[in-house]
Amino acid sequence: MPEGIRLIAGNSNRGLAYEVANYLDIPLADTTVMTFSDGELFIKINENIRGSDTFIIQSTCAPVNTNIMELLLIIDALKRASAGRITAVIPYYGYGRQDRKVQPRVPISSKLVADILEVAGADRILTIDLHAGQIQGFFNIPVDHLYATPPILEYVKKQYVTSDLVLISPDAGGVERARAFARNLNTSLAIIDKRREAANVCEIMNLIGDVKGKATLILDDMIDTAGTTVQAAEILMKFGATSVSAACTHAVLSGPAIERINNSLIEEVIVTNTIPLDDKVKLCKKIKVISIAYLLGEAIKRIHEETSVESLFLKIQD
Repeated sequence: MPEGIRLIAGNSNRGLAYEVANYLDIPLADTTVMTFSDGELFIKINENIRGSDTFIIQSTCAPVNTNIMELLLIIDALKRASAGRITAVIPYYGYGRQDRKVQPRVPISSKLVADILEVAGADRILTIDLHAGQIQGFFNIPVDHLYATPPILEYVKKQYVTSDLVLISPDAGGVERARAFARNLNTSLAIIDKRREAANVCEIMNLIGDVKGKATLILDDMIDTAGTTVQAAEILMKFGATSVSAACTHAVLSGPAIERINNSLIEEVIVTNTIPLDDKVKLCKKIKVISIAYLLGEAIKRIHEETSVESLFLKIQD
């Protein structure tokens, strides 16, 4: 059990926080996180954390704004209680898709969130699979950017016949991720050419590569409304694939996602627990959740001990 580490859990993903605490063999700090009748949040740290190396585990998933505000208030409470160092452990970084101006007169929301976290008092950020790698540069404090690819890769190697598998990138932006994954499995790669007409709406256009007579695995960093993934499955089957599965780090699964997956040709959706999924797993038996608690726990341990985390955050190389 590492000495001097204090783990604080927000309300967004307490299940993952408990798993990390179990991995490190330390208890979660006693905290009170509640909401007043008018919607305001109240935070209290119920034990002495003066000088402690503190880690707040809080995904900024839905309800995004509430969870971000909760994280900010916990950071402020720790700072005012004279915590030694404050690390915000954000398995899923909300607003990560708003990383640049794509239209006139719109904010760069992920940059603003980074600024607010720094002003609140965070000394370090630990996160997993940012939607855009350049978000690391939005911070003026250290950012440890881990990748969930290794545990997903381990599961696929055990459960799939990789000699009969084709990795699928659902768009051009994900080619690097899918290519590296395919190389490590010694499988081939195909790319789906899509044209996005509006937010959360896209039109599948064509397939680059051969999937005829092959099992396929669609790989992405997140699945939100599942529209892209379901349409990708349809085009893969149209081009002769024998089966379609999907894998992603962040299972946002908003709006009609569960219904779409249930009614789709997809046989299995492999996800991690960066976002809590208990209720959604009950509604969709196709979802397989892989824990990344050991990845976060080991990173926290190494950050505390001031040892290298390089082997943890290196992406599988292409």
